[in-house]
Amino acid sequence: MNIADIVYRPIGVIHSAHTRAEQTPIQPVFAEGCPGRVDLLPEFAAGLKDLEGFSHIYLLYHLHRAPPPRLLVMPFLQDVEHGIFATRTPCRPNPIGMSIVRLLRVNGGTLEVEGIDVLDGTPLLDIKPYAARFDHIVSARNGWLDGLDEADAQARGRRQTASSCSTSLSTNQFGDS
Repeated sequence: MNIADIVYRPIGVIHSAHTRAEQTPIQPVFAEGCPGRVDLLPEFAAGLKDLEGFSHIYLLYHLHRAPPPRLLVMPFLQDVEHGIFATRTPCRPNPIGMSIVRLLRVNGGTLEVEGIDVLDGTPLLDIKPYAARFDHIVSARNGWLDGLDEADAQARGRRQTASSCSTSLSTNQFGDS
């Protein structure tokens, strides 16, 4: 197989109240209270069987509005340049995003989630369940993130999201882009 032939096709669309990148929380930990909806294409809905037993899921998605790729970047939480692979900045060689969100309910081919830090209309590539047995690493190191001031990280991470996050979920809230 030629690696140039790798192609992904979306399995659905992520909806949120976030329409402007500069007002979107930078990670789910800063998106508490931000509801979202994930609509799967009908041909993938059967793949949601048994997902409702998990409290959290990973969403893997295409960063469709990411800036051009760069190898050295200044991440949102710090004013120091780092290599792109030591950050979660969106201007990546392959603009793939990942968020862990709280799964509230599964309704047919639709997932209602909370803690969403994703722009409305983002193409969904995959869903994986969070499994504490596999994903929780007690002795993990966090590189340059360990040196951050918590108050500064909270302020930078939440950005201007207070008005765009609410705890109510409605079918009409997100539009259908």
